[in-house]
Amino acid sequence: MNKRGHVLNAVLLSIGLGAVLQPTWDLATLEMIVKLSVPVTLGALMPDVDTAFGKHRKTFHNLPMLAVFIAWPVYFGNLQYVWIGVATHYILDVVGSTRGIALWYPFLSQEYNLPVGIPVSSSKADLVTVLVTAAEIATFAGILYYVWPTAVVYGTEISALVL
Repeated sequence: MNKRGHVLNAVLLSIGLGAVLQPTWDLATLEMIVKLSVPVTLGALMPDVDTAFGKHRKTFHNLPMLAVFIAWPVYFGNLQYVWIGVATHYILDVVGSTRGIALWYPFLSQEYNLPVGIPVSSSKADLVTVLVTAAEIATFAGILYYVWPTAVVYGTEISALVL
């Protein structure tokens, strides 16, 4: 996907995750959406830094780099939601585009994708972005409410029944 698609994904994802995490549809929901929006959007754009240097869809588009962004808040206590944007960037590039990404770079240069992707230049790119984002939100809600109803996120217990 292109930058526009990744920003669209991040904005919709922030709204959807904010509503899932704080489903009261009041000021608390808006606060959660705002809390998520900047780091998720920054994370969604971060992998494309490799267009300026390195190899695009390899240098910052891989699972070892995602592990760094997941571990960062554990060790440094900030950037808690950036990894969500990075992970969804990867999902959008693997599911939504025909090229895919090199998941195991620098160990392997092979790029992986699903056969359902479309070219980035397609007029249907925004529709695919919205559909992938809806699936991401639904998956998160299903995990939070049905698979793991009491979750511990960065030392804070979140109960889906209490939210």
